[in-house]
Amino acid sequence: MTVLSATAIPGLVLLEPRRFGDSRGFFAETWNRRTFASLGLDVDFVQDNHSLSREAGTLRGLHYQAPPHAQAKLVRCGRGRLLDVAVDIRRGSSTYGMWVAEELSFENARQLYVPKGFLHGFVTLEPDTEIIYKCSDFYVPEAEGSVRWDSASLGIEWRLAVVPVLSPRDADAVDFDTFESPFSWSDMQ
Repeated sequence: MTVLSATAIPGLVLLEPRRFGDSRGFFAETWNRRTFASLGLDVDFVQDNHSLSREAGTLRGLHYQAPPHAQAKLVRCGRGRLLDVAVDIRRGSSTYGMWVAEELSFENARQLYVPKGFLHGFVTLEPDTEIIYKCSDFYVPEAEGSVRWDSASLGIEWRLAVVPVLSPRDADAVDFDTFESPFSWSDMQ
């Protein structure tokens, strides 16, 4: 597994697994505990999620799961293309409110490691796009939260060519300006 870049936000890492291919197709190792530990990413995953979005412009997020059920995620695209977005919401962090957006696709095989203390969301750039991600904690409905994807103070460049397809939950999420983060930089160290 190759680290492509450490991104502008410490702890948020873009990775690219090596693909070994021949006339039959390819093989890739998408996660290995020892490899991650050697990269300084000491995380145990307990749940895998797989989502299909039928329409290009389907936007899911920005989501988080509050402590003590906070989740780190390892995100990749199984089919199609998506723009994956992570926003630092660790109060006291020098990068609080900063975001990173990376294109993940089946073709580029890139993965984004999103540590605890981040909002996460994505928008599909092609029809029938699949996102697959590992989580470091189980889903707990009472711990979930959302922030509006279009919060002006975040200024995320979603690369939308159409009006996004949203769930009611995402359409009704709180604006970042009124959001009170449950994460603290000092608690994450």
